[in-house]
Amino acid sequence: MSEPADLDTAAGFARSWNSVGRPSVYSREQFLDWLAPLEPGAFRGKSVVELGFGNGSLLRHMADYQPARLLGVELGDTLETARRNLADVPAGVLELRQGDLTQAALGEHDLAYCIGVLHHLAEPEAGFRAVLRHTRPGGAFHCWVYAREGNGWIVALVEPLRRVACRLPWWMTKYGLALPLVLPYFLYARALDALSRRMPAFERLWGALPLAAYSRWIAPRPLWFFHHVAFDQLVARRTCYLRRSTIEAWLAHEEVEPGSSYLILRNGNSWKFGGRRRATSRA
Repeated sequence: MSEPADLDTAAGFARSWNSVGRPSVYSREQFLDWLAPLEPGAFRGKSVVELGFGNGSLLRHMADYQPARLLGVELGDTLETARRNLADVPAGVLELRQGDLTQAALGEHDLAYCIGVLHHLAEPEAGFRAVLRHTRPGGAFHCWVYAREGNGWIVALVEPLRRVACRLPWWMTKYGLALPLVLPYFLYARALDALSRRMPAFERLWGALPLAAYSRWIAPRPLWFFHHVAFDQLVARRTCYLRRSTIEAWLAHEEVEPGSSYLILRNGNSWKFGGRRRATSRA
């Protein structure tokens, strides 16, 4: 059975995802950034699965690269929203299911990916094992999670608030807390990005400010996207920030092909990692 905290988190996210009103909250540039160093075009005509698809925002972009099969599993009640957002994907290609990704059985695929979900699970490692389980031998897997490194300010300031906000009605968290709280950060990120561009000689100074790399990455995005990210931070019943050593231990799993794995610090505060599943048994 799914953990109660996971069910509560999924329900909060689902109510928000179902009210977004756009096929994807992410741009093509963001999608490619999250998937790098993988090239989604390499999976044209192949089988791809996403574990934790939300409203289908990432599947919307992956579908454009024409995989032969595109599958997904999501714990929250977002199936109808995702199906509307992916209505142009042929029925014989797309398959979406509602369920716990740690317990799902969707078969093995050429690519299994999980973006922004493992760090909200009661057992993140169980989520990683599910990613591996859904990767065919010799196939690729890819994940993105919050890092403990670079997130000291978030852990100190946002986490105490999250523990309260996640127990409020989702709409109160989204509009009563996330929106007013994100406005100062929106102005900070925009100002930091502008100063960095206009005064590059002081790059070392700007780079030492809190969340500098991430703030410059998110600065060009509109306010509604900042709001979306802030709500993500506050609605989850559980959020963990994973250390490099934890992910390195995961990547040492016997099912990961030696020499195939990668671990990339993204924007100074999150990890992208992946590799290939071992093609042959170690028997």
